[in-house]
Amino acid sequence: MSDGRGIEVELELLDARITTLADLGDLTADLVATASRLAERLPMLGTAPPAVHLANRLREAGSGLAGEVASTEREVREYQRMLAAAKRKYQEHDEQSGDDLRAGAKSVETGRGS
Repeated sequence: MSDGRGIEVELELLDARITTLADLGDLTADLVATASRLAERLPMLGTAPPAVHLANRLREAGSGLAGEVASTEREVREYQRMLAAAKRKYQEHDEQSGDDLRAGAKSVETGRGS
């Protein structure tokens, strides 16, 4: 709040945040794809039981990482959608307030003219 005028929303800055989140979502999607590909690959550690066991553990860890990154991507995209929806709602309220003010000013003017 500043000087009793209320909250001022700078839509350009909000647009920049939404764009940044979209870019972050795209980069995260690329990371998900890469992590998934890595999780599918079986490291060439040999066929001895300890090497096979280690390879399986690495594969499981890679699958877990891919799942975590995919979850993060979903959260980033959901936050982006929420921010865009908040911006739309603000714009709708702002337009409605402007319309209400203009209608109120017109009714005051016509009331005086009588």
